[in-house]
Amino acid sequence: MDPVVPIVIVSIVFGAVIALAFFGSYFRKRKSEIQSIADPEPHSDPKKHSKPVQTQNKKSHSRPHSHASNKEQNKRHHPLDVNTLKGHGDSVTGLCFSSDGRSLATACADGVIRVFKLDDASRKSFKFLRINLPAGGHPTAITFSDDASSIVVASQTLSGCSLYMYGEEKPTISETKQQSKLPLPEIKWEHRKVHDKRGILTLSGTTASYGSADGSTVIASCSEGTDIILWHGKTGKMLGNVDTNQLKNNMAAVSPNGCFIAAAAFTADVKVWEIVYAKDGSVKEVSRVMQLKGHKSAVTWLCFAPNSEQIITASKDGSLRIWNINVRYHLDEDPKTLKVFPIPLHDSTGATLQYDRLSISPDGRLLAVTHGSTLQWLSVETGRVLDTADRAHDGNKQVLVLATASVDKKVKLWTAPSLNSS
Repeated sequence: MDPVVPIVIVSIVFGAVIALAFFGSYFRKRKSEIQSIADPEPHSDPKKHSKPVQTQNKKSHSRPHSHASNKEQNKRHHPLDVNTLKGHGDSVTGLCFSSDGRSLATACADGVIRVFKLDDASRKSFKFLRINLPAGGHPTAITFSDDASSIVVASQTLSGCSLYMYGEEKPTISETKQQSKLPLPEIKWEHRKVHDKRGILTLSGTTASYGSADGSTVIASCSEGTDIILWHGKTGKMLGNVDTNQLKNNMAAVSPNGCFIAAAAFTADVKVWEIVYAKDGSVKEVSRVMQLKGHKSAVTWLCFAPNSEQIITASKDGSLRIWNINVRYHLDEDPKTLKVFPIPLHDSTGATLQYDRLSISPDGRLLAVTHGSTLQWLSVETGRVLDTADRAHDGNKQVLVLATASVDKKVKLWTAPSLNSS
């Protein structure tokens, strides 16, 4: 026999033994890994693994805590950021709180109205009522009517702007027993091609409690032109209309007691109308009674004080003004400027920026204001900045009431800062 053959045979056998040992070790390791994944806590002597278990617990607690902290920090980047309402399919174009503050209605560019129940603003999820607008409509403004179950929506289409009032039928006792769910809101009244087909910028509604008013809800719709129409919330009847004659409107608001309508428009002056009520509580007429003069440039937004006796205005001239409208205007007494504050917001060059929206707190002490995605809280008494959220949303802010809405498909809920904030 050739002497080389035994050497070859021995080499092959030796190599096979090494290969078997290698792959045996590999598969035993893989089996161990698979078992450790399937059973992360194998039954073993706790004394032998006491230290490794403690180390593993430290890691398992430290990593999730760090991740949760980062996630929570991203979600609530500001101490006053209470919560975020998600689930909108497109930009949020309007929002409004109910009079009791327990419901928040949002209008979305996806053609859906959502009414959220906010019994606890800090909860993780919220139930909401979904209302689909007629096809082709793009909601531009929203307000509650008589209660949290009735909503008026402005919807823009190619043929013009329409108003819809959605309300719920109150089921009888027998119907309640038969039905497990309450019926969805349905259209109670509608008006098509209002404001000569021009778009509606804002809707402002309130319960009329002034003078002989009968407590009905009155709603003012402000067009992008120069006209403003007053509507009866429950019936949809047109109660009156006015014209600002100021090239184009920015917005309009009804005072909380239903006595006045004020409009911010292209010019520096703010016009105020009185809603006159008849003895039977119905609206008799709407007549102009005041004009706020003092700003040097266009007024971008305004809001009434909760007592309906003051108006706060923001202007492109870089100032905020507080006006006293509790005057004898029937005797031609002019409204008076109570306070003037410079807008405390500047760009990188030091130029004063303008405010897009204003909203006052129910007690009249705090003013929430926005410029783009910047949200500030001011003291009404001193004009001092109490707090600032530089990026309240990822996109530019569109609407501010007591919450903020944005093109980022989110609605944020905010709490108020302390008046003692530095």
